[in-house]
Amino acid sequence: MTELRLGLVTPALSANPRVARDWELSATPEQIATVAVAADRLGFHHLTCSEHVAVPSGAVSSAGTRRGTRYFDPAVSLAWIAAVTERIRLATHVLVAGYHHPLEVAKTYGTLDLLSGGRVVLGVGVGSLREEFDLLEVPFHDRGVRADDWLRALRASWGVVEPAYEGTAYWFGGLVVDPCATSTDASVWIGGRTARSLRRAVELGDGWVPFGLRPAEIAELLRRASDTPAWDGRRLPFEVVLTAEEVDAVGAPERTLERFGELVAAGATIVDVRCVHDSPESLVEQLTATVEMVQGRLR
Repeated sequence: MTELRLGLVTPALSANPRVARDWELSATPEQIATVAVAADRLGFHHLTCSEHVAVPSGAVSSAGTRRGTRYFDPAVSLAWIAAVTERIRLATHVLVAGYHHPLEVAKTYGTLDLLSGGRVVLGVGVGSLREEFDLLEVPFHDRGVRADDWLRALRASWGVVEPAYEGTAYWFGGLVVDPCATSTDASVWIGGRTARSLRRAVELGDGWVPFGLRPAEIAELLRRASDTPAWDGRRLPFEVVLTAEEVDAVGAPERTLERFGELVAAGATIVDVRCVHDSPESLVEQLTATVEMVQGRLR
């Protein structure tokens, strides 16, 4: 087994009550930077920042179980993190395609890619919060079809000073986008939990970032996808980025190894971690122990 790569679900940048620790709710920029710099030093593949523009109050249950309300802006947050790190990749996890014009993303995140030395990974999803779509006056019912065209338009624009594209939902030309990304080969991961999201990832992306699925369900979806003609034509390397919750390499290393093994067996090439911790310092301790454990045992 090749060495497993690790990603970090960046603390404090979102605050889902199901998983957020108390300190994250009042985290300072310095505390967030401490964790990001540690992950960079330890060799983590990437860290994440997710997106919601404005979560309608009615979309949050009284117990806060559906989703949280705090979401740091990913472009601003990842640019700030880029300035205090050197190598770690900066992953949107995920942008909602319909909330942005492809050229907006090519310009905003292309600028970030240039300033960070080519470290941007674009995680993209079609979105599911209808109330937010309505609030932003974005079409909801055909968002999947529009997202497919959006991805093609983005690929035609990424790293291109004079992009041109003619599609079903987007078309443009005769314009300049300057600055732009460091290369024309965008790294795009597709978020979702359905066979359709995986198909989109295989056909239009460089990886799949599923959520809310058991390892057995992920493995079965990947097995089915591998039997399709599109699988042989997928872009390589094709990443499968799975999340491990409640990682405790300090207190329960064997269980953590077992959990990672289950995700690798399901198809993971990268595992994003959320660790058991109660402060930035204890999180850094967990990240250090996790890397040492993986380097020593999971190869």
